[in-house]
Amino acid sequence: MPPSQKRARRYDFATTRTAVLAQCEYVRNAVRSLAPGQLALPTRLGDWTVRELAAHLAMAVGSVSRFLDEEAPAVQELTLLEWPFATAPVADRISEDVRALAAASDPVELLDRAVAALAERLPGADGERLLATRVGAMRLADYLVSRCVELVVHTDDLNAAVGLEIPYDPKALAACTRLLADALAARAPGASTEVRIPPYAVVQCVEGPRHTRGTPPNVVETDPLSWIRLATGRTQWQQAVDGALVVAGGERADLSHLLPLMG
Repeated sequence: MPPSQKRARRYDFATTRTAVLAQCEYVRNAVRSLAPGQLALPTRLGDWTVRELAAHLAMAVGSVSRFLDEEAPAVQELTLLEWPFATAPVADRISEDVRALAAASDPVELLDRAVAALAERLPGADGERLLATRVGAMRLADYLVSRCVELVVHTDDLNAAVGLEIPYDPKALAACTRLLADALAARAPGASTEVRIPPYAVVQCVEGPRHTRGTPPNVVETDPLSWIRLATGRTQWQQAVDGALVVAGGERADLSHLLPLMG
C-alpha cells in the first residue's frame, strides 16, 4: 500500500456533504430523463450497460446511509489516501452485486431512494463517525470524499455512454481531482516532477533531483477531467499526450508507468 503523505490534505465536511448531494441531484435528474433504449446502451465499463451503471451509482450513494445504519466500528482501518488503492480487490464482488441489483430493480427508483435517504441522514451526521465500508473502517468525512470520486467518475461515464452533458458540481470535481492527485504523489513520492491540474491541484512526485526555485525541470499539466480519466484508466497516457490533453516536459515527466491509479 502506498505510503501516506506527511501532511494529508483535509476536506471540510460540510463542503463535501453539499458537493455530494448536489452531484447526486445531477445524476438522478439525468437518469430520470433516460428512455428504456438508452438504459440498454453499452458503456466503457466492460460489458456494463447504462442500466448497470445507474444501479452502481445508486449503490455507491446508498452505501452511506446503509453504513450509518450499522454499528460503528471501534477502530479506523483505512485513511482517505489509502482508499483509491483499496478498491481493486473488491471490484469483482461489487460488479456481481451491481448486476443483481440492476436485474431486480428500476434504476430511477433505486436512485430516488438512495438520494432521499442520503439527504435525510447526512445533515445530522458526525463526520468523525466511523463506517464499516467494504474496504475497511473509514471516517464518514473521508468516505464522503470517496463518494465525490465515485459520482464524478461515473457521471463522466454516463455522459460518454448516452451523449448527455450532466454538469459537475465544482466542489465535487475539485475533491475528486485532489484526491487522485494526492494518490499519485503517494504512489511515487519525490519532488522531481510537478503535476499541475488547474484550478484544483498541484503536487510534486517521482524520485530524482529536487528543484528549489523557478520552474521545475519536469512538469506535467492537464485539465481536471483529463486527469481523472487518466487516473482511472479511461484514457491512456500516450493517447492523452498525442491529443494535447496533457502537456509533459522533462525526462521524468512520463507518468505512463504510474497510471492508472485505480480502475
